[in-house]
Amino acid sequence: GPYEFIKTNIVGTFVLLEAARSYYKTLKEDEKKLFRFHHISTDEVYGDLEGTEDLFTEETPYSPSSPYSASKAASDHLVRAWGRTYGLPVIITNCSNNYGPYHFPEKLIPHVILNAIHGRSLPIYGDGLQIRDWLYVEDHAKALIKVVTLGETGKTYNIGGHNEKTNLEVVENICDLLEELAPENPAGVKNYRDLITHVKDRPGHDLRYAIDASKIERELGWAPDETFESGLRKTVQWYLNNRWWWERVLSGAYRFERLGE
Repeated sequence: GPYEFIKTNIVGTFVLLEAARSYYKTLKEDEKKLFRFHHISTDEVYGDLEGTEDLFTEETPYSPSSPYSASKAASDHLVRAWGRTYGLPVIITNCSNNYGPYHFPEKLIPHVILNAIHGRSLPIYGDGLQIRDWLYVEDHAKALIKVVTLGETGKTYNIGGHNEKTNLEVVENICDLLEELAPENPAGVKNYRDLITHVKDRPGHDLRYAIDASKIERELGWAPDETFESGLRKTVQWYLNNRWWWERVLSGAYRFERLGE
């Protein structure tokens, strides 16, 4: 659905920038000094990495591979243009793959957890050797607070978890955790790893993402608290303990509920 990406990431960012610019012009000078337009983006704008040692830095040229990442790259360019042309105080962060509580069930980690505990297949694109850098959501939130309060306007900060894993490793780690935390395997399944299946790879699937987060560590004093092992354990346990939340999402009931009801 490339149109939805275009509408949300490009047109949507334009609308937000114009709203922020209109508001910014009404502020007093001392209030303007406190204002920030913080644009949260993705490492996918850089494309993928061929070598096993290379890392994305804030100076890595943009080379998006998919309609989604191209639309995110466009939104980054719009933000920088509004900063340059109109003097809007902007900051951009590009983060690696997030995971943790409340992650929408269509995404890899929650999808695997929920499929596994229901005894369904665990689909992996291609050979499963695509590498991602995984960032626990609480660590990302802490980094965002650092950036918006201490970051320098006009700058970009990469945020990564220092946790490079292949998709296959991620799925196998989830299976092993479930063996420990939810040993009542679904009927007919010897162990959770038996549910793993390989499916046709998706178009334009990048092979490797990896973030160099040394700038935010050096300039703002941020570093992730969670390892992949500790963060994944917390995540699996959260989904096991919060059936009420993901059942609403899977059934679609959340679409019809209002906050507070």
